[in-house]
Amino acid sequence: LAGGLALATNEKRWLESCPVMRWQTIYEGRWIFLALFAAEALLFFWFPWALVLTTVLVLFSVWFFRDPEREIPADPSVIVSPADGLVTDVEEGATIPGTGETGWRVSIFLSVFSVHVNRAPVAGEILSTDYQRGLFLDARDPDAHRKNESLTWVFLAQEHGYKVVVRQITGAIARRIVAWSKVGDRVEKGFRFGMIRFGSRTDLFLPPHVEICVKPGDKVAGGSTEMAKWKF
Repeated sequence: LAGGLALATNEKRWLESCPVMRWQTIYEGRWIFLALFAAEALLFFWFPWALVLTTVLVLFSVWFFRDPEREIPADPSVIVSPADGLVTDVEEGATIPGTGETGWRVSIFLSVFSVHVNRAPVAGEILSTDYQRGLFLDARDPDAHRKNESLTWVFLAQEHGYKVVVRQITGAIARRIVAWSKVGDRVEKGFRFGMIRFGSRTDLFLPPHVEICVKPGDKVAGGSTEMAKWKF
């Protein structure tokens, strides 16, 4: 037991020093890793030829839960991407959840190959969260942001006092939204506040007083890509 605890401690220290892995993120996949390792143990005795497949799945799962460090733009006028992925939609005049006002909605599709950690688009305070039960449509479905299960975060930007909203949306495969922060927390721009497991979608809602810096088809990186800039 002591040896096992020492090994786990050493692995945790290695992950914390690794530039692309973090213990907090890897921990979210603990049951997946446990199931895969159990399958490998059984296959070793009964179907050793199948170990190739399970080994590939283990390696993919470890890679999926990667969480690289990012260079956060220091410019206070910059609003960064809350997720990695592909911009699929930029809508002007969208209703901003949690505020009832109209502004911009930028949708980001996360494939199974994307980093699935979500980051704060601005520095400020988490004012509220709203969990909604729903369907598990494909994250690229036009109705996914209205009908799918989701968790909405309202941030009060410290730069100008405006509300910026991030909505984590499940998909056909991603059915697990993870929250690492809570209402009342003060966060820095680019701070990791949660993640979604496997393919999913993240929507960013912004007030009208911004200049959008991306367009559909652009690839973005959470915490580093400039999504928009305040106009003042």
